[in-house]
Amino acid sequence: MNDDQPDNAKQPVIEHEIGDNNIEVLGLDIHNPVFAVSALLAVLFVIGTLLFLDQAAIAFTEMRLWIRSTFDWFYMSIVNILILFCLGITFSRLGRIRLGGPEARPRYGYPSWLAMLFAAGVGIGLMFFGVLEPVTHSLNPPLGIDPADITTARAAGMAAAITHWGLHAWAIYAVVGLSLAYFSFNHGMPLTLRSAFFPLFGNRVWGAVGHIIDITAVLATLFGLAVSLGYGAEQIAGGMHYLFGTPVNNMTKVILIIVITAVALVSVVAGLDKGVKRLSGINMGMAALLFLFVLVAGPTLAIISTMGHAVVDYARYLPRLSNWVGREDTDFLHGWTTFYWAWWISWSPFVGMFIARVSYGRTVREFITWVLIVPTIIGILWMSNFGGTALHQLFTDGYRGVADSVPELALFRMLEQLPFANITSTLSVLLIAIFFITSADSGSLVMDTITAGGKLDAPVRQRVFWCTLAGLVAITLMVGGGMASLQALTISVALPFGFLLLLMCVGLLKGLLSEPTT
Repeated sequence: MNDDQPDNAKQPVIEHEIGDNNIEVLGLDIHNPVFAVSALLAVLFVIGTLLFLDQAAIAFTEMRLWIRSTFDWFYMSIVNILILFCLGITFSRLGRIRLGGPEARPRYGYPSWLAMLFAAGVGIGLMFFGVLEPVTHSLNPPLGIDPADITTARAAGMAAAITHWGLHAWAIYAVVGLSLAYFSFNHGMPLTLRSAFFPLFGNRVWGAVGHIIDITAVLATLFGLAVSLGYGAEQIAGGMHYLFGTPVNNMTKVILIIVITAVALVSVVAGLDKGVKRLSGINMGMAALLFLFVLVAGPTLAIISTMGHAVVDYARYLPRLSNWVGREDTDFLHGWTTFYWAWWISWSPFVGMFIARVSYGRTVREFITWVLIVPTIIGILWMSNFGGTALHQLFTDGYRGVADSVPELALFRMLEQLPFANITSTLSVLLIAIFFITSADSGSLVMDTITAGGKLDAPVRQRVFWCTLAGLVAITLMVGGGMASLQALTISVALPFGFLLLLMCVGLLKGLLSEPTT
């Protein structure tokens, strides 16, 4: 039996014909036309961008500015609805439903499960923004707060950083992951996005309607993953420049993407248990060591105090930071929050499906608690530790290394004020690289599953194809306008998928309500 398939998966109880559309070409098990259309669109995008670099850069920038200012209300509304939806299900009788049926038991223990969903979800982003955001938002606080009021600015700044990485992000992942896990494990449907819409569209999800949904999911995953790879390449390049003096330019970043994507291919070939699971465990272990080091070597009492205040400030500012009405800080709203919600939405097919694959046997309440609440708590602790240390260095010690640095060097500028800076900076570069690898690996697994019609045992060469293509897209966007291009594509692809998320909530609720509960 394939190592990705739960040993006691339920037999199908809903008839579907998605497998009838699969064809074999050159040893590939392709779900026609999802694979062909998704791959063709991605390849044409790469070729078109490379042929018209200057025009592409301008177009991406204009598109990013227009979408984030025009549809800010849409992105803000969606994520608020998803949080309320998740909490409502958790505290209702539906929370007792078990993914896979009453007799199903989890395949992975809590540590491995948490490590995989966290590494795939936001690990690489927290390494980049965990120091940068608390400092940046404290110096340029949201909600029209006066930066001269340091106490209030610090509170609002930390709350804003946590908001971007807290409940909102994980609510998006939770809805997608729970929908896919439920319809796959409880109704034997393919582990692909279209299955979540069966209660709404019936057998039409096996035809053109489903093809459109899956193609949208593949493109959202591909471009969302490219953004993360771009951020990872920037920070690794910054770290290598800090440690070894290597130049920070597009060529360095392109080489890094190529090298680390090649390493990711080794993990792809190894499979879920031998690849992602092991790398995720290494990730969490190294991240825990780095966390403890900063906590002990940094201003420990100040960090602990920051953790306590961060929880209170997060709760206090959350309603205002989640609202777009009457906001004076439109630059912050559009430049940070709107982009983040779009980024998380574009990542949701990837992270949601990956979380679903490793969540067999969990109850709905357990799933949402561990996917929504636990990562949010970890995010608060991480931001308070790393960001709190940088804030203490700035406002207490007068050290402006983080405040005056370029974004990709923020982490390293903070670490240079602590003992063993070269060692911890080298560890950080390695940790970012492994997060990079797990993201590429997990994303290729998900795109492979979708384009193979939900099959978990598609040929390895298909995973290799999608992993390679993700690297090529990241490289193309990097040379075709840098991070602005990466952000533009993320926001654009997230727009149509946002509508699908709302429909997914309706379909999931209809499905759960049909389940007998005791």
